[in-house]
Amino acid sequence: MKHLIDQLEADHKLSKDEWIQLIQNRTPELSQYLFEKAQKVRIQHYGHDVYIRGLIEFTNYCKNDCYYCGIRRSNSNVRRYRLSKETILSCCKTGYALGFRTFVLQGGEDGYFQDDIMVDIVQSIRENYPDCAITLSIGECSHERYQKLFDAGANRFLLRHETFNAEHYSKLHPAKLSAKHRQDCLWDLKQIGFQVGSGFMVGSPYQTVENLAEDMLFLQNFNPHMVGVGPFIPHHDTPFKNHSAGTLELTLFMLGLIRLTLPKVLLPATTALGTIAPNGRELGILAGANVVMPNLSPEDVRKDYLLYDNKISTGSEAAESLKELEKRMESIGYHITINRGDSKNMTE
Repeated sequence: MKHLIDQLEADHKLSKDEWIQLIQNRTPELSQYLFEKAQKVRIQHYGHDVYIRGLIEFTNYCKNDCYYCGIRRSNSNVRRYRLSKETILSCCKTGYALGFRTFVLQGGEDGYFQDDIMVDIVQSIRENYPDCAITLSIGECSHERYQKLFDAGANRFLLRHETFNAEHYSKLHPAKLSAKHRQDCLWDLKQIGFQVGSGFMVGSPYQTVENLAEDMLFLQNFNPHMVGVGPFIPHHDTPFKNHSAGTLELTLFMLGLIRLTLPKVLLPATTALGTIAPNGRELGILAGANVVMPNLSPEDVRKDYLLYDNKISTGSEAAESLKELEKRMESIGYHITINRGDSKNMTE
């Protein structure tokens, strides 16, 4: 299997059958070989820098009912909240003082935040922090809405494709949501000029090795600026509460593969990685990742933005403990850097 990793390092692509063969036949020895290659490529393009993003989870209302998500519409046990523009700007102020130069506004698909409200929020952040990047993660929108937000000053957009395979997608989402529409949104975002982040869950219910191979083929084709990959973790108030979580081992393997496929991509070591293993994010960095996303949300709402069980909401995940995160990164030979950290995978 090492020859397939060597081929991937050289050509940045594999066929579907080769992806299946490589993922299916992974071993601890092969994983170590992959991680060494992935680290080398990551250092070649980004050095030992780890970029930080200030995550602001500004609403946990959502119109959708995705079967895996803890803030799905049908979950009546969630304490719902919305942050005001003033609170969002206060989070940015705190983050800026700590050294954050990218703010990520993430929320459910909340009908309250109409175009005029979102445009005003984005414009206000842009005016107050002209040297910062503004990233949005607010789901599927019309081309027109995306354009308005881009014109208001947003630079980046995160929208995981979740799974490329339409049949698999339909097992994770209600019938009104489709894999094709989500992928169309990603192409819209790219056409408008956003730095676009895609990605998928590892170990989601009903996922096959073929599904993962198709996800990798999609990333090869779409060539995003960022890729967010994390393990599926069940939430106790969802239809998938009794399904097994994705594994740390497979998630790290997929991170390494993505680094070799897209050498210059921004690749987070996600909160979910840190949730399934105490040193999960460090292992993610050692597998080829180069971004971490501490939480800037007000402490009193962090526990309410619970997409999955046991999500980290204190300790090094909290922005106040950035020093601990810095120490964690330094312990593995990397360091947190204060800049916007734009993607070097600037594609047409």
